[in-house]
Amino acid sequence: MNTYFIAGHAKLPQGMAARNIYDSLTITLELDFKYGVIVDSSCTLATEHGREYIRQLLRGYCLGEGVEELIEKVQRHYRGKAGQAIQAALKDVYLQYELALSK
Repeated sequence: MNTYFIAGHAKLPQGMAARNIYDSLTITLELDFKYGVIVDSSCTLATEHGREYIRQLLRGYCLGEGVEELIEKVQRHYRGKAGQAIQAALKDVYLQYELALSK
């Protein structure tokens, strides 16, 4: 297998449907082991449409280039209430990525 799995978490804001199910938002990534490219992802948004949209938004991005450009992409394209939580979870997942690289 040439991929690995990492996860990042962030607190969800009040008033979100997903908050009725989860206290936090989780983003999981399957990354290409050699290049750090996002092969697939998932998140704990409440709707299938939202989960699929984030999946498409993240796919193909290389974490080896840092996380700021990916966060800017989310800011540009995602206008839901969970935007800040998604960005925070991506920062957390990037920290996990850096830890994986150091091992």
